[in-house]
Amino acid sequence: MSDRPFNFAAGPAILPLPVLEQARQDLVSLPGLGASPLEVSHRSPWFTSVIDETSSNLRELLAIPDGYHVVFCQGGASMQFSMVAMNLLRGTEATAEYVITGSWGSKAIAEARKEGTTRIAWTGADEGFVRVPGTEELLESVGNAPAYLHVTSNETIQGVEFPTTPIVADDVTLVADVSSDFLSRPIDVARYGLLYAGAQKNAGPAGVTVVIIRDDLLGRIPDGLPSILDYRTYVEHGSRYNTPPVFGIYIVMLITRWLRDEIGGLEEMHARNRDKANLLYQILDEAPAFFRGHAQTEARSLMNVTFRLPSEDLERRFIAEAAEQGLVELKGHRSVGGIRASIYNAMPHEGVEALAAFMREFHERNEGPLGEGVT
Repeated sequence: MSDRPFNFAAGPAILPLPVLEQARQDLVSLPGLGASPLEVSHRSPWFTSVIDETSSNLRELLAIPDGYHVVFCQGGASMQFSMVAMNLLRGTEATAEYVITGSWGSKAIAEARKEGTTRIAWTGADEGFVRVPGTEELLESVGNAPAYLHVTSNETIQGVEFPTTPIVADDVTLVADVSSDFLSRPIDVARYGLLYAGAQKNAGPAGVTVVIIRDDLLGRIPDGLPSILDYRTYVEHGSRYNTPPVFGIYIVMLITRWLRDEIGGLEEMHARNRDKANLLYQILDEAPAFFRGHAQTEARSLMNVTFRLPSEDLERRFIAEAAEQGLVELKGHRSVGGIRASIYNAMPHEGVEALAAFMREFHERNEGPLGEGVT
């Protein structure tokens, strides 16, 4: 596996090497079954055990309290943009409120508008999506008795992240898209009514979406929804109303084992992620005129480090020369350009060290050594 480059893609993203090796070992024939995990029925005892263990591992890692259901969907966060509103807004007279901190929050409210009345409680659009609202800003901006308040915990494109769980009134149902920082740090699940995460950042391959929903919200769901878009269907059928992504959920199971047994839990994972991110943000702080970070300091993402260089030509050279050194998928999202280093859980520390060393060397060749003449 020494020929593997360091993959900084935003998703589908790098997976833990021990997980890939276990999957390779099981791929042709699972022990005792004589079949590949790509071939086993979703109704089989083996897959029942996979669903049960994956749910149990997530409950343990996230300290999910009683009264919450863990289900597995398809369609990514994009389908959840519609499902949340269909299940919690459709048919009500209440207003769904959205905090817009970047591209994905903007997409989420666009889908919700098709289902009912929505309102932007707070947006960072006028500032270029460089921060998240402060606690007082958020408390003052939320209306009375919304159907729910939706936030995006980490914006992958802009590299902006809520550093902690947003503080809202106790009677406000908080809903969050946690796709790109799910399992990267502890989450106070009890503060949320519903959480959803596309797996392809930290939790597994593309094709699996994890949803954690509080039991009382099921009673708010209107009748008449398509069965596959009704959260009650997933709860009642154990995520197997239709054929789920069997292999993908199996990989999620292996990743939760890795986080629990090899990393030691989400507190330790969070500490490692902070250390990795600090290696890159230190360079941005040392040379802000050259490495022009997007997010304000207090809202910097630990998952997606985004920045621009003084010219697009330099950015193209940076990406090409980094790739020559085995540092790949650093091009920023097409909607914003620049550079984006996604340093999810599975990115090893040495990968970030290698990128940091390249950044210093690239700066020295194009601008001079860091710390000399930098303003």
